[in-house]
Amino acid sequence: MLTLTLNIVIVILTISGSMFFMAALNRLWPQEKRQAHNDLIGWQLNIIGTTYAVILGFMLYTVWTDYGAANLNVDLEASALRNIYRLAEGLPEQQRIQLQLQARSYADVVINQDWPAMANNQTPEQSHEVNQAMWKTLMTVKLATPSEIVAEDHALTELSVLTEHRRTRLLQSQYSLPTIFWAVLLIGGFLTVTSASMFGSANRWLHALQVFSFSLLITLVLLAIADVNRPFRGWVHVSNYAFYRAQENMKD
Repeated sequence: MLTLTLNIVIVILTISGSMFFMAALNRLWPQEKRQAHNDLIGWQLNIIGTTYAVILGFMLYTVWTDYGAANLNVDLEASALRNIYRLAEGLPEQQRIQLQLQARSYADVVINQDWPAMANNQTPEQSHEVNQAMWKTLMTVKLATPSEIVAEDHALTELSVLTEHRRTRLLQSQYSLPTIFWAVLLIGGFLTVTSASMFGSANRWLHALQVFSFSLLITLVLLAIADVNRPFRGWVHVSNYAFYRAQENMKD
């Protein structure tokens, strides 16, 4: 789980390492001697850089799409919870009181227990218990009027939606890029920076600026991927604001 401070430290260490590598390379293999190989090095840098840029962009798009899907799923779960609370008004008094209390309890549990548990890479259980209690409450409704039949039917539909989105949220909290993809990203970044460092330039300061820019950009994109890769962990994570709004809407 990356924090903002850790991100800054990684950026500093990565850029320092790339600049140190370039300085060591210039000492062992002077730029004047490398200029004769610029055609080959430039071709290599062009192929590796283009391929890596495509991979990097695709990975960033993938994790950002997953992050957006997780955010939307949380909003839909909270929306289903609010709908259940409102539909409980049409149930018999005993079930209405129970279901509304359970809906408020569900929001409290999600905010105070689910989010901290998911941030620590744990699977929350208490919201599942509240969800099960809501099912039991609806199953005990003794139908008496057409309006109660309609209210129960719609409440069951919304509870099914709530249960599905909760299950999806837990799955999304555990998903991450496979290790092989991270190997491709890290090795590709290393090869790209290495190829840029090997280029023989007559202007050392301009070459240093080029290597610095490559290192900074690649590191920032990799950190962005790492930060949104686990949508419920780290300093960039899906907010539980939707459930705070649900709490406000369910206050009598």
